[in-house]
Order: sequence, then structure tokens, then C-alpha cells
Amino acid sequence: MSREKSESPKAKPLDLDGLDLWLVERGMQGLPLGDQIAGFCQKVFDSGFPMKRVSMGMYTLHPRYGSHTFLWQPGVEAIEHTPQERAVLSRDVYLKSPVHHMRSRGLLSLRRRLDSGDTDEFVLFPKLRAEGLVDYAAYIVPYESRQAEAMPKRTGTISDPYSPGRALDGIFFSCATDRPEGFDDGQLGQVIQALPYLALSVKSRLTYDVASTVLETYLGKDAGHRVLTGAIERGTAEAIRAVIWFSDLRGFTRLTDSLPRDVLMETLDDYLEAMARPVQENRGQILKFMGDGLLATFDLTGRDEAAVCKEALTAAAQLRDDLPVFNEERRTAGKPVMDFGLALHLGEVLYGNIGASERLDFTVVGPAVNEASRLQALCRPLERSVLISSTLRDSAGESAADLVSLGFHALRGVREPHELFTLGA
Repeated sequence: MSREKSESPKAKPLDLDGLDLWLVERGMQGLPLGDQIAGFCQKVFDSGFPMKRVSMGMYTLHPRYGSHTFLWQPGVEAIEHTPQERAVLSRDVYLKSPVHHMRSRGLLSLRRRLDSGDTDEFVLFPKLRAEGLVDYAAYIVPYESRQAEAMPKRTGTISDPYSPGRALDGIFFSCATDRPEGFDDGQLGQVIQALPYLALSVKSRLTYDVASTVLETYLGKDAGHRVLTGAIERGTAEAIRAVIWFSDLRGFTRLTDSLPRDVLMETLDDYLEAMARPVQENRGQILKFMGDGLLATFDLTGRDEAAVCKEALTAAAQLRDDLPVFNEERRTAGKPVMDFGLALHLGEVLYGNIGASERLDFTVVGPAVNEASRLQALCRPLERSVLISSTLRDSAGESAADLVSLGFHALRGVREPHELFTLGA
């Protein structure tokens, strides 16, 4: 380890009796990550350990964020939590950080004096030195047993190379002090021995958070929560009234035959993002993407029907108004463009689990969903981007005042013609 030996007498051992059991109990309670980390830091600090700054991080599974970092400082009321964008893994601030240095070299520990030697080794160090900190110690506690065996040695290495984006692989813990002599080796050793208990406590909550995020990402927020809290048996469903949003892209099939694979995927993602944003911004839930299509609902349960219908109509108007601007920007950039077709319907649906015994989908089914699909199929022949059923119009109250009737039209498989509407100017 690259640090100067301290000549000061040994400090009094920390009183950390019971800390391990306390951490396990908090982990079993499933307390939020910030609460667990802040509680640990405060207890260690109160025991006499002179740390003025603690940083802790762990990787996660999230479509946007690759990791969580937490910053604790004594006397600061709230712990600072920063979700780190996945793109940060390629930035200089990360590539020149202690955590990247350790992971890329398979190190479990790192110790540096900040007031001597190469104090600009990492981007972070000049900032810490400016804050008056003089001793920095960092540790990785891996979760895999073959890596964890090296942890008590404090100078071992991780046998596997770092794999970016890997979730639940362990925690990174660092602390720094302004004590002129730096950390006492004996006290620091006590803190190191407590870190596996902190890692276990954190993992209990992080595992739940990752599962929740994955389910929300692939099923939607409400559906994901229902599955995670026990609604996983095939056939379990409830009847709800909802506004049904059924949309797809026009021209995607043509592009699949002409665009390179990576450009095609990027184009599809951009357009699905454009279709999804108005739904999410107006309290709708996206249940699934179907190729170039999107199925979403605006749940009426316990809410005023007119208010929910207004939110759905607002989302439709937002998509109608935003997509031409989006397309013009793409044309200017020389990128391919597409249009969309959207149907809004209201009715009773069965909301729950359907599928095979070991492969389920949490979605909506029923006649109203079929009618929404058939309504959307009329967008092209009627040359309209948005079609709205009379059922939704009748429930929308004042927000339906600007809807324009397109007359009565037959829906495939439906006995009676339906009066259809579109958005007014």
C-alpha cells in the first residue's frame, strides 16, 4: 500500500459490539439503502472513528442507471444519493476514479495519503485535499464466495476481471479523514471487518429493488408491483374499467427491408420512446411493446372517469402535435421517418396473468381490447392518425367538446357500426 507510516501512538479500539447483529436486523427489515448506509456510518463515527467522508457504491440493473452512489458526511442531515447514468462508465471522471482503478486491476483495497506523493492520481483526490482530508482508504466487498475469500486479507485481489454493467457483484466503500496522523490501522481494521455485514444488509434491499425495477421495466409499474407482491398465479385477474391505448407505427415494415440492423433498432427505439412519453407523462401505464406497436391503459379504478379520459386525450394530442416536429428534425438530420396510428377506447377488461403454466404475461384481455385493436386498424383507410370510440367520448365530459365525428363505421367482428371520432384542431 502506498502511504506513509504513522508515528502516532495506537488509538483506542472502537466500541462496535453488536454492530453486526444490528446490521443483519436492518437488512431483514428491508430498510431503504440510504437509511442502512447512513445508520452504519453514524454508528461507526459515534464509536470514535474519525471519518469525515464516506462514499459507497454498488451496481444495479436499470435500463438507464448502472449504479447507485451514496455520500455520507458527519453533521449533514440527509445522505446524498446519486443514481449514475450508464454512460458515466465511459467518462474520464469514472475512468480516473479509485473504483475503476481497483476493479480493472482486481484489487480489494487501496490506501493513499492525500497530503504527500501523487495526490493527483485520481480526479477525486485534489477535491478531497482541498477539503483538508489527508488519508483515504477504499475497499471492495465482493458477493461471490471465491472472491470474498480474499476479503479478510485486505491486500488480496479479485480473481475475475471487472465486467462493466454487472449487477449485485458487491459494494465499494471508501472513507477519508482530516486527522493529521491519518486513520489508525487497528480502528480501520475493525471497520473493514464490519463491511461484510453492511454488504449483506445492503444486498437484501438491493435485491428487492433490482427485482422491482426489472418487473416495472418489462411489465409496467402497477403490473410489476402486483407480481412482486404475490399476483403470480396463472388465471388470477380482476375486471377493471380502463381507457385502452392501442398504437403502432406506419412504415416500419418498409424500413426493415432497407435499413442496416443497428440503424433499424435505433430508429425503432427512438419512435417507441416518442410514443411512450405522452402516455407516461399523463399517468398511463404501458403494458407491452408489440413489435412496432404499443398497448397501454389508463386505469379508471377509484378515479373520476372524465378526468382519466382527459388525461388519455391529452396524451393523444401531445403525440399528434409532437411527432411532426420530431419527424422534421429527423429529416433535417437525414434519418428515416415514420407516422403513427392510435386508437383510444374505453371498456371493461380482465387485468392479470395469462399464458402457459411457467411462462406468463401480465396484461389486459377482453372484447374491449379486441375492439381497440380493430379500431386502430381503421386509421390508415380513414386517413387519420387518431381514432376515438364513442364510448370514450361519452365518458370524457367537457374534454370531449373538441372531438370531431367521423360518422359510423363497421369494426371487423363487431355486429353494430360504431361512431368514431378524432381530435379537433
